[in-house]
Amino acid sequence: MRFLDEFRDPVFAKTLSDKIRGVTTRPWTIMEICGGQTHAIVKSGLEHLLPSSLSIVHGPGCPVCVTPLEMIEKAILIAQQPNVIFTSYGDMLRVPGSSSDLLTVKANGGDVRIVYSPLDAVAIAEKNPEKEVVFFAVGFETTAPANAMAVWQAHRKGIANFSILCSHVLVPPAMEALLSSASNRVQGFLAAGHVCTVMGYEEYLPLAEKYRVPIVVTGFEPIDILHGVLMLITQLEEGHHDVENQYARVVKREGNVSAQQMIFSVFAIAHRTWRGIGEIPSSGYRLKEEYRMFDAENKFDCGTINAQESPFCIAGEILRGLKKPFECSAFGTECSPEHPLGAPIVSSEGACAAYYNYKRQGISIT
Repeated sequence: MRFLDEFRDPVFAKTLSDKIRGVTTRPWTIMEICGGQTHAIVKSGLEHLLPSSLSIVHGPGCPVCVTPLEMIEKAILIAQQPNVIFTSYGDMLRVPGSSSDLLTVKANGGDVRIVYSPLDAVAIAEKNPEKEVVFFAVGFETTAPANAMAVWQAHRKGIANFSILCSHVLVPPAMEALLSSASNRVQGFLAAGHVCTVMGYEEYLPLAEKYRVPIVVTGFEPIDILHGVLMLITQLEEGHHDVENQYARVVKREGNVSAQQMIFSVFAIAHRTWRGIGEIPSSGYRLKEEYRMFDAENKFDCGTINAQESPFCIAGEILRGLKKPFECSAFGTECSPEHPLGAPIVSSEGACAAYYNYKRQGISIT
C-alpha cells in the first residue's frame, strides 16, 4: 500500500488533530462539498478527532443525489421505450423517481445496462445501429471531459443512434447559492479535490473574496482532510479568507487545460435544477447547438415532467448542510438502501449512505 498508507497514518493523524485543537479557540462550522470526503470523514471517524466546538456539515457534493427528480423520471420514460438501450453508471439505477427506478425498468424487461465509461455506450451504439443508445450523463465537472469526449467521438464517427441525457452540475455556483442563502451557517469550505483537478481553483477566488470565507482545496484520505481542516481553521482564527491548495500533489491552479478545452468544445453553461435545492443559475452544462442531435431530451421529446418528492425525505436540508442524516425520522427505518425515499441513501457518495453504513452500531454521532 505504498503511497497510500502515509495518508492514513494514525500517528500523523493524531499530530494533526492536536494541532487543530491547539489553534481552535471558538466554535466554527465548515462544510465539505464532496461525497468522497463525506464518506472518508464518516468511515474514518474523523469527527471524533476534532474539538467539539468544530462542526463539519455535509454539502451538495454527491452528483447522483442532486440529480433532480424530474430528470430521473425522464430517464425512466426513455428506458421504457422498446427500441432503447439505456446505459448508466450503477448507482443511478437505484435512485428513486416518484414511483419507480431504473432497476425496476430493467427487471420489467427494459434494456438497461451498467457501463463504466460513456465511451462504452458509444461502442454499444456502434455495434447496435438498429437501437437508440442513451447514456445518463450525470456528474460534476469531474466527469464532464469523458462525457464530452463521448459526444465528440459519436459526432466524428457519425453515430446518429447515440445520445446523452445530460444532467451535469457545477460546484462553484452551488457554493454561492449556499453562501447567499439566509439560512447559511457555513464559515469555510473544504473544496472538492477531483473537481479542482479538472477545473483548477481560480473560480473560487471571487467567492472567497465576495463572501469573506476561506476555501481549501482538499484531497480524500484522512490525512488530507485533517490537513485541510487545519489550514481552514487557521485561516478562520486569523481572520483570513484565502483560497489554499492542500491537494497540491494532484491539483494545479489552472487545472487540466486539455480537459477544459474538451468540455467547452461540446458543452455550454446553463441553468440547472438541483434535487432538494431548486434552480441555481448558470450551474450546469447543456450541449452546444451543433451537438443538439445527441441530446436525448430533444430526441425523445420528454417535455416537462412534474414530480413530487416523498414528504418524509429531508434530503434537501441534508444537501444544504442544515441537517445530518440521523436527524431524519425516516433514516434507517422507512428509508434504507433496500427501500430508499431519496438519493443520498443509495448513492455511493451520499451522506445518508455513509451514515447508514458506518454509523448504525451505537456509535456516538457529534
